Amino acid sequence: MYNCYQKSVSRQSRSIRHKLTVKLEEKSLVVDSSGTDYSDFLKCLSEDECKYAYVRVMTGDEMSKRAKFAFITWAAPHAGALKKAKLSVDKTLLKNVIKSFAIEILADEMKELSLDKVTKSLIAAGGANYGIGK
Repeated sequence: MYNCYQKSVSRQSRSIRHKLTVKLEEKSLVVDSSGTDYSDFLKCLSEDECKYAYVRVMTGDEMSKRAKFAFITWAAPHAGALKKAKLSVDKTLLKNVIKSFAIEILADEMKELSLDKVTKSLIAAGGANYGIGK
């Protein structure tokens, strides 16, 4: 899992977005998927399985571009109560590996995770965003 995380935060990468999803499998946190397409990330979320995600989105204005990261906890709407209860415990363990992110999102509806909404949240968390109006 740590190697996938390192690839996600690598400054050498030129792709616009990276995503890493992690799920609980038996008694271990395991990498569920990784890649560069945000729509693939959304497709891997199911209605009955809780997951965590680490997503990289490019933000900025015409003058400078910056990679910003979001840590997402997907509390699947049809997951059992026990699975949802384990989210906070496992999240603490995962945050020992994934330490650098601008925002944290707890979502139980897909509309909360639209790329537009996540990008706007990252921009708002980043402070000043001046641009030149183009």
